[in-house]
Amino acid sequence: MNMRLNASPQQLLTDRLQTALEATPHISAVPQSAHIGALIGGVDLSQPLSAAEIHSIRSALLRWKVVFFREQHLSHAQHVAFARQFGELTIGHPVFGHVEGHPALYSIAKHRRANSHGSEPERRPWSGWHADVTAAHNPPAASILRGVTIPPYGGDTQWTNLVAAYEALSEPLKAFLQGLRGEHRFSPPAGASATAEYLELVKNNTLVSEHPLVTVHPETGEQVLYISPGFLKSISGLRTRESRVLLELLWEHAVASEFTVRFKWEPGSIAFWDNRSTAHVAPQDIFALEYDRQLYRSTLVGQVPVGADGRASAAIQGDPVLAAHGAAY
Repeated sequence: MNMRLNASPQQLLTDRLQTALEATPHISAVPQSAHIGALIGGVDLSQPLSAAEIHSIRSALLRWKVVFFREQHLSHAQHVAFARQFGELTIGHPVFGHVEGHPALYSIAKHRRANSHGSEPERRPWSGWHADVTAAHNPPAASILRGVTIPPYGGDTQWTNLVAAYEALSEPLKAFLQGLRGEHRFSPPAGASATAEYLELVKNNTLVSEHPLVTVHPETGEQVLYISPGFLKSISGLRTRESRVLLELLWEHAVASEFTVRFKWEPGSIAFWDNRSTAHVAPQDIFALEYDRQLYRSTLVGQVPVGADGRASAAIQGDPVLAAHGAAY
């Protein structure tokens, strides 16, 4: 009898990763914390990957939710070429545009005026925990962030595993959440300062969607606590205070230290994360430092989330985030 018939999704993912690594013995995947993060070694991302190498990296991504690489000094073109091996790429950012000549790349700088097709204010009015662009009807499936100019200290990024966070909830609360949906909106929170330029960009590119609070990961079948604090504004059908109190409880729980990993950037570092099962937080200490910080991000086209109750997300305002196009794609 096959003892894996009743294996958990996590065990199945672990088995898949082990099998993949056995087929690519030159690649290593070293876990960085108990629930999330693995450092990948033994692969040159500036060169085309074999099918087996792609499978190993994807398997590590699905098991550990975010994977890291060191000493990968890629050009913009090489970054895009690497990312395309894992799926179609979106436009750099659906609200703030893209890097000149590279429609699939988005500049993430300490002072963000590096994008020529739409520019973001020098500093966002908020920068808390979030999954990328969950205000869209089909949020990105994954993101790939490349470090170029990195300060000697500070500027670390953290990720949290929203599958592990959901699994750690009590059974009654899990059951309650499965029937709930939340409104995700691309807008600064009430009371935040924002420039006229920022507000105009958001107004002209409004994104609002209603997503389940518990989704089913389309590749792994895992149930995910699908909360993105930077975008999730309210729980549909609940009174204002009920919604606020429940969201604060879930946000606090989801970013508990046991579910997270912290990554120290170096020039040539790359972080590749599953946007369907994680949230992350941008560093704030960088603004207290005199050093510059420049990274570039690409994102993979995602599909419409489906809840544990079988209902798909609903678009309220804005277009889906689709593939980027152009000669330098």
